[in-house]
Amino acid sequence: MGCLGNLLWFIFGGFLSGISWCLAGCLWCITIVGIPVGMQCFKFASLSFFPFGKDVRYGGGAGSLILNVIWLIVSGVPLALEHVIFGCILCVTVIGIPFGMQHFKLAKLALMPFGSEVY
Repeated sequence: MGCLGNLLWFIFGGFLSGISWCLAGCLWCITIVGIPVGMQCFKFASLSFFPFGKDVRYGGGAGSLILNVIWLIVSGVPLALEHVIFGCILCVTVIGIPFGMQHFKLAKLALMPFGSEVY
């Protein structure tokens, strides 16, 4: 399912999802202080373009918590809402359930991106 799923995902919505992560990364990279946050956005944009076959593990410490709170206030909620809405729309049909589940995985990542690793 990995290769075919990623191809279908990219054609039918993954491109739009990845572009939104890239846009968030560009907005964060405007300031010098936001460049590390923007680089994290670009890393997750690649996951958003092709999510099948990849897993996200969450962890981190106090620094990750502080960055996650700032991220949640500034950029996390709109990205998470986008993924939740797309996930609910896709889960209406049986064929769309795997794609909807990927959107829910990305919605969780949009709320807590710092301290997480993609495998």
